[in-house]
Amino acid sequence: MHRTEDTTWLLISRLSYAGLAPFVLLAFLLWLVDAELHPFIALAMAGYGAVIVSFLGGIHWGIGFRNAITSHNAPPVHFVWGVMAPLLAWVAIMMPAFAGLPLLGAVLIACYFMDRRTWPAAGLGAWLTLRLHLTIVSSFSCFFAAGAT
Repeated sequence: MHRTEDTTWLLISRLSYAGLAPFVLLAFLLWLVDAELHPFIALAMAGYGAVIVSFLGGIHWGIGFRNAITSHNAPPVHFVWGVMAPLLAWVAIMMPAFAGLPLLGAVLIACYFMDRRTWPAAGLGAWLTLRLHLTIVSSFSCFFAAGAT
């Protein structure tokens, strides 16, 4: 790998792992704080999860647009999933935390499986190990947090 690619990979990896901090922190806080703070922390957790799911859906739109511009052949799955993932996340944040947080965990897992199915064809297969690590921690955090609600 070229030095610039190494630097970019390192930056992306560090930022990605740093993005797990709110998941882990909020999940543990739900187990540690008094009951009157639970609704606020659960909403923060669900909101952050929904933002991340929307971000992951946006990646598919980016892939779809790139394919449409470069080859005029964009698989519709990128655009459909790019809308479905945020819609599912929106449903999850409208639900009570005990139900919405597990749904968000499941959607995060579904996002990984969709990425695993589509990213190699887009030349992004090298990122799937990082994506798996992020998915394990973020989805487990949602499930763990739900147990405290």
